[in-house]
Amino acid sequence: MANVRVVVTEPEPRCEAVAKSRRTRRLFGTDGIRGPANVAPMTPDTAMRLGMAVAAHFGRHGRVIVGKDTRLSGYMFENAIAAGVCAMGADVMLIGPMPTPAIAYIAQSMRADAGIVISASHNPFSDNGIKLFAFDGFKLPDEVEAEVERLMEPGALDRRVATGREIGRAIRIDDAAGRYITHTKYAFPDHLKLDGIRIVVDCAHGAAYKVAPTVLRELGAEVIAIGVQPNGTNINEKCGAVHPQEMCAHVQRYRADVGIALDGDADRVVFSDSRGELIDGDAILAICGHAMKRAGTLKGDTVVATVMSNLGLQRSLEKAGARLLRTPVGDRYVVEAMREGGYILGGEQSGHMVFLDHATTGDGTVAALQVLSIMQQTGRSLRDLATVMTKLPQVTRSLRVARKVPLAELPQVMKVVRDVESKLGEDGRALIRYSGTESKLRVMLEGPDEAELDELAGRILETAAASLASAEGE
Repeated sequence: MANVRVVVTEPEPRCEAVAKSRRTRRLFGTDGIRGPANVAPMTPDTAMRLGMAVAAHFGRHGRVIVGKDTRLSGYMFENAIAAGVCAMGADVMLIGPMPTPAIAYIAQSMRADAGIVISASHNPFSDNGIKLFAFDGFKLPDEVEAEVERLMEPGALDRRVATGREIGRAIRIDDAAGRYITHTKYAFPDHLKLDGIRIVVDCAHGAAYKVAPTVLRELGAEVIAIGVQPNGTNINEKCGAVHPQEMCAHVQRYRADVGIALDGDADRVVFSDSRGELIDGDAILAICGHAMKRAGTLKGDTVVATVMSNLGLQRSLEKAGARLLRTPVGDRYVVEAMREGGYILGGEQSGHMVFLDHATTGDGTVAALQVLSIMQQTGRSLRDLATVMTKLPQVTRSLRVARKVPLAELPQVMKVVRDVESKLGEDGRALIRYSGTESKLRVMLEGPDEAELDELAGRILETAAASLASAEGE
């Protein structure tokens, strides 16, 4: 079967207006603003100006939901954003530590004008970030983020600030967790229970440390919860979806049926089968894609995933009579493609799973419930279900960079990549791109021989390092 080999340098714009907005955004990456806390651009000043800009964009007397994960710096940014929102005459509703998908849902259900999430997702505690949701629970389009950035410029809003009775209020929403728990349980079929299922859930000392175990217990599961003691500095530390080894070990130790590992803001999830073997996002997409195809609920017979997803996923779906639609890296682009095409299942290899019938963004807990429902309906173990996909060897390497020089301006790098593509032939893929959230160049290779892939990836990075150093010296 012929395979399309891909080199991606940046997301392809849908139209010139979107392309222009991506060029003009300086602060927003593929998943909001992110960086070391209290270091530009992730400073309280930036957060306050962002709060002002969001309130100004959506209009005076509006309402903005603000939630966060468990990072120490979250308090600082929460107060700064609230001050900015109130300064423009809008009200801010603070819901405290909650998963990213919960903030998206509550913004939608409470008819707020926008939702703001303070989180650096899977990054270490010393980082933080800010991402935005619209009133409908979906992430803001690139062009709106570009407009928000324009309003954040010094002096842009000086003459529009509220005074006197026009200043906004800050309100605490105390029942946000209960609202989200009830909503999430609706993603699990009414006629099913989790009675008799033993589950290890690792919450990464993050935003889902209360809600995820509660959802599973209320549905009848025996839950062994780890990563549920956040102290402000231990989020994602040797735990969660980025470091699932402890979750896998607990599955073996307690003879659990399945393990679930969330990341710091609980919008991604990876799994462990009963033997402690890791099941990633691609395998979950294959499992759910096959199940939904059989049930006749896979709209358009299409699953949406990024260019990073394994070729094995594509081949698995084709055997089921479905297809894989690839997008640039970033769950926002997955969701955009899903909405444009009317599809309901999409995600990323890293564990962002989007079920548009149940959530507007990646939701690790909702994804877990979908997998558990398939296990209960079929009577099959996760290990057995995962055999639906055969994963090709894949090597992913990265290089930290000082500046993201366009790859088209690095001819030696592109030559090596073309040589690697030619060597891999029809049974492999080469992908080289800059990260949208970190100062890194990423290389991903797929093919039948992992040792060869590792050598080829090293060759690309070595050439890239030399070319970038030369470009910096010019």
